[in-house]
Amino acid sequence: MALSARTEGCAVGTALLVVAAVLFIAAIVVFVAALRRPKKPSEGRQDPLAFTAAAPQFGPRQLGPGAIVSHGGVDYVVRGSVTYREGPFVWWEHLLEGGDEPIWFSVEDDDGRLKLAMWTARKDLQLQPGGQHVVDGVTYNESERGHAGYTTEGTTGLPAGGDMEFVDYANADETALLSFERWAPGMPWEVSTGKSVLTGELTVYPAPPPASE
Repeated sequence: MALSARTEGCAVGTALLVVAAVLFIAAIVVFVAALRRPKKPSEGRQDPLAFTAAAPQFGPRQLGPGAIVSHGGVDYVVRGSVTYREGPFVWWEHLLEGGDEPIWFSVEDDDGRLKLAMWTARKDLQLQPGGQHVVDGVTYNESERGHAGYTTEGTTGLPAGGDMEFVDYANADETALLSFERWAPGMPWEVSTGKSVLTGELTVYPAPPPASE
């Protein structure tokens, strides 16, 4: 009886050694496999000035009729919006009311850089595009010109869609802007002066979703 118990004990001990050896070998296999597994590429350092985090705040789903834009202590409501398309390029202008007079707020992605500006119509200026212009003591030079298709929503004073022509000017550091827009051939040019603004100067309260959503 004692011999049988001793034999049984030896068998149990041998089994435990076998299990331990198997587990040890399995651990080595897992470790080697982990070393050979391709590492995920590192995301690396991120551009702290990338506008991707700010862009959704100024995108077409947030900014549209009914949105609120707070700037300079004034809360403006977006009455209407215009979407422009020139080839692969898209930009927006939003009609804001709430201050002394309506103003336009433009949003543009310029090669990964978010460009925002506030615009005021200048019916007092009898100017034509071409050459250099001096307005309110600021010297402007032409920066861009072209044609774009556009569509509108809300109240803008424009048709539902069409084609327009534009000529843009800026001062040396592009903080002061001058724009010429014409909504049909033969129509007079509409002149506006603008001022670039930073994302941190604005607070946006998104527009309610369209009724279809």
